[in-house]
Amino acid sequence: MIGQKFPSEMFQYTDKKTGRTVTQLTRTGMTYHMYFTDNAFDIRNEKIYVLSNKGNGGEIFNIFELDLNTGEMTQLTDEPEGLFVSCFTKTPDSEYVCYAAHEREIKLIHTPTGKITTVYEDPDRNIHNLSISCDKKTIGFLRDEKTDSLPDGGPNYAGFRDKMYAIKDGRIACINLDGSGYRQVFRDTTWINHFQFSPVDPDLAMFCHEGPWNEVHQRIWLVNMRNGDVWPCFRQGADDCVGHEFWLRNGDIVFDNRRGGHDGTISVAREQCFAKDQPVSGEPPYFGFADRTGRVYKTVEMPYYCNHYIATGDGKLFAGDNVEDIVLIRPGEEGSEPEIQVLASHNTTWKYQRSHCHPTFSWDGKKLLYAADTDDTHCNLFLVDVE
Repeated sequence: MIGQKFPSEMFQYTDKKTGRTVTQLTRTGMTYHMYFTDNAFDIRNEKIYVLSNKGNGGEIFNIFELDLNTGEMTQLTDEPEGLFVSCFTKTPDSEYVCYAAHEREIKLIHTPTGKITTVYEDPDRNIHNLSISCDKKTIGFLRDEKTDSLPDGGPNYAGFRDKMYAIKDGRIACINLDGSGYRQVFRDTTWINHFQFSPVDPDLAMFCHEGPWNEVHQRIWLVNMRNGDVWPCFRQGADDCVGHEFWLRNGDIVFDNRRGGHDGTISVAREQCFAKDQPVSGEPPYFGFADRTGRVYKTVEMPYYCNHYIATGDGKLFAGDNVEDIVLIRPGEEGSEPEIQVLASHNTTWKYQRSHCHPTFSWDGKKLLYAADTDDTHCNLFLVDVE
């Protein structure tokens, strides 16, 4: 029920591997945060916005506001079919939270008043990956054709490859926050994902061609939201396996290149899902830094790859979720060895997208949020301080 409050479940414990204090934010049911390309933290770093099955149970997830000072959770939506990880976003100041209900309606929450408005409906296509422009005027989103493929969020990436081959019509569209001015910006012949507006330019956005990284020929693309022009970010070669792209605060782009043979997945067996029999390149993985034109101006080699990387807004400090641990990474300058420090052991199952840790820095870079589960019916949120 909208407005229902749930009491704090916060408690602290000492991580056995590192001796650090970890704050577990939730303890019952399943709760996980926004996909890492969105920052779940409010700009004041006092609240986070999450999906939880509190209030519904089962696989019905709705949006909640979690107060980091008190631990209290407040339910913001009550959608009977629930929401998915790639179907909600917000502005950095959390004035607006936007989500796709039933993958066919776009709804906007004005958090100061709690008012929910339907701004767009499309019963014929699947809507996902919403993003709000930095001037808070436009909602960008993706519209896929409906196919018989499985959803890609199932156990161990069930449907991930099938969906890549099934979708032959993916579109980028936008609409004003008041529901006016709908425009189709770009149409492609493949599955489009990871749509993200630039944090500094309301006319610029990034998207990807989705699927197993070793099978996607060109992952990252940039798009002019005014005229629909697109151009590649980092022109891939045959031995590049690229993904998990995100914006830095200054409008530059960071991506993960795992080199040949990596498909960008991890299973409960702690191995890849689709590239098990393919040769793995002996070249080291690296972070790539690119400007808004897609030109790569710096690469930083890594001794091994994590499953997801994220950086502070200035790109000087990174975090990653290794197979068992949350790690802090200081990449240093090009050509120098990165410094890697274990912050905490997460021990998640990796079974579902919701149980992927997806570490996320607070806006001030002082805290790190991540998710982890222990079984099919428990997924919780954890917070650790960053020195």
